[in-house]
Amino acid sequence: MRFGMPWPGRDVGREAEQAGVEAFCAGEFADHDAYLTVADIVAHTERALAGPAIAYAFARTPYAHATALRQLHTRAPGRLFLGLGSAAFRINRDWLGVPAERPVARIAETVGAVRAWLHAENGERVRYAGEFYDLDADVRAPVLGRLDIPVLLAAFNARMAVTAGRAADGVIGHGLFTASWWNDVVRPAVARGAGDRGPAEPRPLEHGWIITAVDDNAPERAIADARRMIAFYLTVRTYDPFVAHHGWQEPVARLRHAFRAGDTDAMARAVTDEMVTGIAVCGTTADAKDALARRAGSLPRDIGYFAPPSFMVSRGRRAAYARAGLALVGAAPDAD
Repeated sequence: MRFGMPWPGRDVGREAEQAGVEAFCAGEFADHDAYLTVADIVAHTERALAGPAIAYAFARTPYAHATALRQLHTRAPGRLFLGLGSAAFRINRDWLGVPAERPVARIAETVGAVRAWLHAENGERVRYAGEFYDLDADVRAPVLGRLDIPVLLAAFNARMAVTAGRAADGVIGHGLFTASWWNDVVRPAVARGAGDRGPAEPRPLEHGWIITAVDDNAPERAIADARRMIAFYLTVRTYDPFVAHHGWQEPVARLRHAFRAGDTDAMARAVTDEMVTGIAVCGTTADAKDALARRAGSLPRDIGYFAPPSFMVSRGRRAAYARAGLALVGAAPDAD
């Protein structure tokens, strides 16, 4: 597995690349744009892979996703990937003002339409015909040419994982993923989807986020931040199949009650030691290395993004966690 991290900014980013970090990813929210962040990554790194993990798939047209990648490719040829996520129903409906129904079918077509733009050669019409997108673009300018940029899908539950295997080049795992969720749910679903493409196709790529909080001077605070991040993620009911799979309904009910009450400390306390051990890499550097040694099966096979907690964590502390995490470069075993 190759060590990656969410983009920590240009100062820590340069240090991280020199330390051996091989990939940086960009998230997206109301105050930061995935493609602008990727532009910052490629401007301040030399070798590392770069891409959204994820960009909101339906916030932009397939044309907009592809043109952003084409422009970035001129500055970082061979270093890009595209991670797309469907986003929550309410984000699509209430924030983006786009159709929110049938996200699995819609994102599969988004991948196909983005690839139509990325794979187009000069002089060819850009064509894609589907239920959600219908393209027939005659671009009378020498600005195209095939780009083979991997497209991955953020997939938490089985239906989206099947789609990632069938329609995309691979999957991006969530920071909550455990060994059991990877091995019993996600990987078999991706394999089912990839089986539809035939045996000649390469193995689907695996990227994934890993909640990582390392602080040798204050390990208890690092563990508390990891607990709080886990709790915040588990307030989302989309992840109920994951909760049921692990038998964690009771602590999750407690943390959701605390969330509704605005009690973030109680949220963190509701996260059990079993949950922390299965999900996060946290504590001292030695603790984190031990966790990685135990968790080969819960690490993505290709790139793991060692992500500092962000919920109720200051920018300065996130930067400190990112720097401390560099001590883990090379410590992660290969996933089976």
